[in-house]
Amino acid sequence: MLPNEVLLTFVLVLGIIGAIYYVAILRPEQEEQGALRRRLKTGVTAVKAVGAGLRRQESPLSSIPAVNQILGSSAAVSGPLRRLLDRSGLEITVGTLVLLCLCGGVAGYLLVIILTHLTLAAVVVGALFAYLPIWVVGFMAKRRVMKFEEQFPEAIELLSRSLRAGHAFTTGLSMVAEEMPDPVGTEFRLAYDRQNFGMPMPEALRSLGDRVPLLDARFFVTAVLTQREAGGNLAEVLDNLAGVIRERFKVKRQVRVITAHARVTGWVLAMLPPGLGLALTFLSPQHMSLLWTDPTGIKMVVVALILQVAGTLIIRKLVDIEY
Repeated sequence: MLPNEVLLTFVLVLGIIGAIYYVAILRPEQEEQGALRRRLKTGVTAVKAVGAGLRRQESPLSSIPAVNQILGSSAAVSGPLRRLLDRSGLEITVGTLVLLCLCGGVAGYLLVIILTHLTLAAVVVGALFAYLPIWVVGFMAKRRVMKFEEQFPEAIELLSRSLRAGHAFTTGLSMVAEEMPDPVGTEFRLAYDRQNFGMPMPEALRSLGDRVPLLDARFFVTAVLTQREAGGNLAEVLDNLAGVIRERFKVKRQVRVITAHARVTGWVLAMLPPGLGLALTFLSPQHMSLLWTDPTGIKMVVVALILQVAGTLIIRKLVDIEY
C-alpha cells in the first residue's frame, strides 16, 4: 500500500470515528445541556445557586440510555471515574470519558497496524491511547486539587473573620463561596447549597472532605464538627488551623524543590526504555521483530517489562515523601 493511500485510509477511519462520536455522544449532550440552561434561566434564583458541581453529581452517567444502564450496573468502574471527573471540574459525563477511551484505543491501534503491520505494537499503542483521556482528566484533577490547597488557608481565614464579626457559620460558608475563586469557591458553594436544601450540616461537611482528597480538608471538617459537638471558640481554632496549613504548605514546597532532580531523573529512566524500543520498532522492524517472534525474545521482553515496572515503582517510592 502506497504512503498516500495509508495516510488517506487513516484519515478516513479517524473521520468516521469522529463523526460517530459527534452524532451519538457530543450532539445529544449539547442539546441536553442547552435544554437544562433554558430551564434554569426561567427557574427561581435558589435553583441557579445549586452550582455546576451539584448538577453534575445528579446528572446521569451518559445521555445514551443503554450506556447509562451499563455504567450504572458497573459501579466499580463508573464510581472512580465519576469521582475523578468531580475533582477535575470538567463538564463531561462518565459515558463520554469511556467512549473517548474506546475511540482513542481504536485510533491508536489502527494507526500502528496500518503503518507497521505489527499486531503487538498496535495493541500496546492502542492501550496507551485508550488510557490517555483518563490520564488527562487525572492531571487536571491533580492540578485543581493543588490549586485548592493553595487557596484553602485564605478561605479558612475569611471564614474565621466572618465568625469574629458575628455572622453564623452558614453565612461564613456563603461568604467564602462568593468571595473565593474556583475551586475553593465552587466546593464551598456546593457544601452551602447542600445544607441550604435540607442536607444536615455534618453530612455536607463530610461530603466536602470526601470530594477534596486533602488531609487539610479533613482537618477542617473534623475541627468544625468537634466544635459543634463540644463547643469552644471556632474562630480561634480556624486561625490556628490556617497557620498550620500554611506551614505544611511551605514544607511541601521545600520538599518538591529538593526532590525535583530525583523526580526528573525517575521520569527519564522510566520513559527511556519504552521510547527507545518504540523508535527502534519504526526504524528497524526486522531486527526488533525477533523480540516477539523468537521464544527467547519473548522471555526477554517479559523480564524487561517486569524489571521496568519494578524499577519505576521503586523510584516513585523513593521520591514520594510524605509530609
